[in-house]
Amino acid sequence: MYRFYVNREKISGNMIEITGSDVNHIKNVLRLNAGDWIIACNGAGTDYVSRISEIKGDAISLTVEKVQDTDTELKCRVVLFQGIPKKDKMEFIIQKAVELGVNEIVPVVMSRCVVKLDEEKADKKRKRWQSISEAAAKQSGRGIIPSVNKPVSLFEAFDIAAGLEYNMIPYELQDGMTASRKIVDDACTKSSVGIFIGPEGGFEKSEIDEAVKRNIRPITLGKRILRTETAGIALLSVMMFQMQD
Repeated sequence: MYRFYVNREKISGNMIEITGSDVNHIKNVLRLNAGDWIIACNGAGTDYVSRISEIKGDAISLTVEKVQDTDTELKCRVVLFQGIPKKDKMEFIIQKAVELGVNEIVPVVMSRCVVKLDEEKADKKRKRWQSISEAAAKQSGRGIIPSVNKPVSLFEAFDIAAGLEYNMIPYELQDGMTASRKIVDDACTKSSVGIFIGPEGGFEKSEIDEAVKRNIRPITLGKRILRTETAGIALLSVMMFQMQD
């Protein structure tokens, strides 16, 4: 069944109105008609199983038949703190992280980040990244649209992570596979988890030392050194598999 996100103000009792670009998609791409089924999602974990009741020029009216919690969300809230990479790698990372169940993505400026964003460029990037998150959420049947924050410094990211129950930081010089497995297993039992991923070139040793001081647990992802666009996805995949009902 096709899924569309609606603003909560468009939901009134058992009636929902869809407006904007989704109207054209429903009418002219999917060619749906009155009586066809649609899932409308409020972006906060609630699905409205509905039928199309009326198609007008710039709006589509739905009649709600059933209200249910979205069953595609992980029990643990996962925040990805991603060192900003070069080119369009961030777009790929956001898309795949959203598909795997991440709740929030925080772009982080770290010592070895090559990309430098002024405030205007950062705002444009963030809007683009948020649109990618929404598209990935829609494609993968998510009950929420994960937020992509404005870029922050590493110390600002550490402060955000302090509000989470558990934090991990994959590091290519870390060893101890057994200990790392235990840390990841423990993370999957928590209510909120932060994952720190370095940019191209990885972390400076001083950044890891500061993370450890803040009780962020360093782990290894194995004997191979993974690219920045692979490391977070690898860890998220393991966590998704373990937490999935």
